[in-house]
Amino acid sequence: MVSLVPSLTEAVARTAPGLLVGATDWCAHPATLEVARVRGTKNPDIDRVLALRPDLVVANFEENRDADIETLRGSGVPVWVTVIRTLPEALASLERMLAGCGTDPAPPWLRRARRAWSDVLDAVPPATCGAVVPIWRRPWMVLGGGTFAGDVLARLGVANVYADSRERYPRIPPARLNETGADLVVLPDEPYPFSSSDGPESFPELPAALVSGRDLTWYGPSLAGARQRLARALAACAAGGSGAAGVGEGP
Repeated sequence: MVSLVPSLTEAVARTAPGLLVGATDWCAHPATLEVARVRGTKNPDIDRVLALRPDLVVANFEENRDADIETLRGSGVPVWVTVIRTLPEALASLERMLAGCGTDPAPPWLRRARRAWSDVLDAVPPATCGAVVPIWRRPWMVLGGGTFAGDVLARLGVANVYADSRERYPRIPPARLNETGADLVVLPDEPYPFSSSDGPESFPELPAALVSGRDLTWYGPSLAGARQRLARALAACAAGGSGAAGVGEGP
């Protein structure tokens, strides 16, 4: 099997590591993963993937290009494409994917993730605050409508002020971001590596929650501990100053 998505790579590697023969250069979890690398999610080395002779490639509707998926399928390689926009979708999709891979559809990490979020899976709780959530700068881009990260925040009581946007990642100038009436700005460390010295200065009137991008945007083993770490960062932000999630902590 070859994985073209870091989250899915970690999910498979933590469940049945022997299945993987290839993954993208960005698949950094687990740290001990030793497989052939096939470049990035948006520019995979198709010839390299085909040379590995996988019986399955796993991908995602947002992270991977349709052209690459169709090229692989046209070459006779089955491609499993996940569609994940909400937390419940993530848990259900991961279970289906693992079952399709012929492995345990409910490994221990997935059961822990379900337990961690069990009380907010059936309904999104009322929002206690609104947030601007940049994911890039130069140009500035934010979470828009229909995103997994936005749904994760909503289940923590944080409403994305751009959730009604028709674009998933609209480009918004900083001046407009500061005029939304948001209560805070949430700054993940990926895909853009926001940090205490790179990002908060653009929002002088808003408290900044610095969070792990893996906790906010990855669907996989990290979900088991993501809720606790994100909640801690958001609580620290609400108490004053910038809150930072535990980047690099265990799942």
